[in-house]
Amino acid sequence: MTRSLKAVALAAGALGAAVSGRKLATRHRDIRELVAADLRSPLLYVNLPTTSARGARALRRVELSRMFPLPSGVTSTRRTVGGGTREPVTLHLYEPAGRQRPSGVLYWIHGGGFVIGSAVMGQSFGGRVAQELGVLVVSVEYRLAPDHPFPAPLEDCYTGLAWVHEHADELGVDPTRIAVGGESAGGGLAATLAQLAHDRGEVPLCFQLLVYPMADDRTVVRADHGRTGRVGWDPASNRFGWTSYLGHPPGTDTVAPYAVTARRADLTGLPPAWIGVGDIDLFHDEDLEYAERLRAAGVPVDLVVVPGMPHGADVLMPQAPQMVAFNDAKLAALRRALVA
Repeated sequence: MTRSLKAVALAAGALGAAVSGRKLATRHRDIRELVAADLRSPLLYVNLPTTSARGARALRRVELSRMFPLPSGVTSTRRTVGGGTREPVTLHLYEPAGRQRPSGVLYWIHGGGFVIGSAVMGQSFGGRVAQELGVLVVSVEYRLAPDHPFPAPLEDCYTGLAWVHEHADELGVDPTRIAVGGESAGGGLAATLAQLAHDRGEVPLCFQLLVYPMADDRTVVRADHGRTGRVGWDPASNRFGWTSYLGHPPGTDTVAPYAVTARRADLTGLPPAWIGVGDIDLFHDEDLEYAERLRAAGVPVDLVVVPGMPHGADVLMPQAPQMVAFNDAKLAALRRALVA
């Protein structure tokens, strides 16, 4: 995986997005001590072009399937669902050999700041979940901003989720054991999808797995980010991502309902949550605040904060001891929620 991710870094460099040698050395000195020793990688010092529509579209052309290999013993199929009054949505289904039916199901939403990424990014993690827990994993291919701003991506996610619930018998899943999850922007979409599903009352969810979720547009307008956001997803990328998704500048006094996870006032009745984030991740403060608000609303929350963990380190360096523990914690939480 590391070799493939280096290819992405090289592609970014070809696009003129990599930092210069002088800037790299300076940035390395500035941030090295922030990052946990086992998480220091040259990949952290590469700027991907995620601050413009042109750069985002260029990154979308990078082939992702080889970067996220599917574990052996897991089959992958695709289904296009929706139609009629709903935009068709492609789902990637990951199933382990010999899955006992009905099983639980994880509905997974990929990250990418709302502007890049693909459902195939869920292959490695989704395949592991399917294999180790004996469940079905469904990864959704939602439309991306700025070409398709809110509410299109969220409605795509809901279309796929509703289809899974409606076809539970066909899929061999227990409709009472459906969890949603995602990382980064996908984590924010998963959290908001849980809110939407709760309010529409059509799909009961048993759990939400939120991996460093992109949950609050107001982080963009903070004057001081302190130790956070200096590695990986940074304030400039965050501004572009939220502006693209919302279709207007972030941090305004009001936003449309369901546009921003953390803007919801009433969090009562939402499914139990697992939230994981690093303490130098740009989303650290907003994620902890959301966890606290969920708890105050009576929602059980398992919060994991990893010292010195940058945004996306679990994907970039999955073999690092802290990331092995972080990824194992995700699996353990899903096992408790989905395995009868």
